[in-house]
Amino acid sequence: MSCGYRVVKLNRYPHYNGRQLRMLEQYLIILLVKLAVAAALASILVRSGAFQRMLMREERTLRQRVQLALGFSVIFGAGVATRVATGAYQAVDLGLEGSLLAGVIGGYVTGLLTGVLVSIPAMIHGEYLSMPLLAAVGVLGGLLRDCAPEKEEIWRFSPFLDLKLYRLLRGRHDPRRATFQLFFLLTVLFAEFLRVGLGHLFRSRDLIHYLYPNWPNPHPLNIVALYATTLFATTLPLKVWNNARNERKLEDQQRLLIEARLEALSSQINPHFLFNTLNSVSSLIRTNPEQARTVVYRLSNILRRLLRKHDNFNPLREELSFIDDYLSIEMVRFGDKLRFVKDVDPATLDRLVPSMLLQPLIENCIRHGLSGKLDGGTVRLAGHLVEGKLRLMVQDDGVGIPETKLATMFERGIGVSNINERLKLFFGGEYRMWIDSKPGQGTKIEIELPEFQPSRTTVS
Repeated sequence: MSCGYRVVKLNRYPHYNGRQLRMLEQYLIILLVKLAVAAALASILVRSGAFQRMLMREERTLRQRVQLALGFSVIFGAGVATRVATGAYQAVDLGLEGSLLAGVIGGYVTGLLTGVLVSIPAMIHGEYLSMPLLAAVGVLGGLLRDCAPEKEEIWRFSPFLDLKLYRLLRGRHDPRRATFQLFFLLTVLFAEFLRVGLGHLFRSRDLIHYLYPNWPNPHPLNIVALYATTLFATTLPLKVWNNARNERKLEDQQRLLIEARLEALSSQINPHFLFNTLNSVSSLIRTNPEQARTVVYRLSNILRRLLRKHDNFNPLREELSFIDDYLSIEMVRFGDKLRFVKDVDPATLDRLVPSMLLQPLIENCIRHGLSGKLDGGTVRLAGHLVEGKLRLMVQDDGVGIPETKLATMFERGIGVSNINERLKLFFGGEYRMWIDSKPGQGTKIEIELPEFQPSRTTVS
């Protein structure tokens, strides 16, 4: 069976003997492995958060360009060093592709410096043409970057020539973009042609490393495979890095959306609170100016705290201090009719909670639960740790909420819906909030929060 297999291959390549066929197989395997190595090295490099941040920038300082060049040099230079040190593993040498990519992404300085640094192991090995070639290819990448009609165009590069020509000839694509894409493709092919040409010119002295079928009369498909491999080995890292850029852009857009929604929610809470407080002041100015002055003083403390604090999370003790100032205003308004009972475990005071979490709930208790009762009532606030989670309770003994209205509280109640929306943004599905109310007996709202980790939030 093995003899029959050999005959078929020899009939397909009549000019090749058995040794040359084995060389051909090894050559094609090297080219395939080279593509896998290109994808692997690109994936390793993009795991660095610093490298991802560099990819997101279009304009970079000189220091940032040098840092980007060092990142490229470490990854792609390691492949060159591995090939030089072992005398094998030719597929891991991606110095040409790495230098070109460095220039395309970072510009002339990054490309030139990457080409110089990546070629150092080859220079030590006696391949003295490596440094001039890779440095020139890096500068060529910088030229490509400058020729792009817009910087985002370099990330859209595709190796498929037929589509570029079709779009260019049919006018279905911006001619500048199509021309740039075609120029990009030809530049990659020219870089490989330059390496192969130098390799042939100085073949007897081994001044440069290159992959080329050295047996007599190589098949044209083998040469095509070589250039196609260089083309795809340049394209694969671009696609891997562009995917990382797109994911990061989506994360940034989501963060900005959350910030905008939180700002909108906060703008609903603060005027709501201020409106009710000013109503209290206006009712006291004529009847009791001294109390009105006290309320204004308390209000100034609250507004000062609101203007000073911009964090989305505060320790529970600060929220309780805010509640004390707020209730001191409301107690002036309601007098003895309003009573407040606080039962908070001291172990919970340093727990971080969303700012303005409790005030809207207590305001609802007073405004909707107790204001309609002639004899007033009591608001209770409790805070305890339950299995490592913070459980907060706000309760009143007011008029309660009708069952039909209770079912839509999370969608239609201003204070409750705002808080529920904010908790959903911060904690996802890891929090719990529930309401229990009976007409004529009062309302109880409980919130259970996991321990907040500052690194988990997407806003600051």
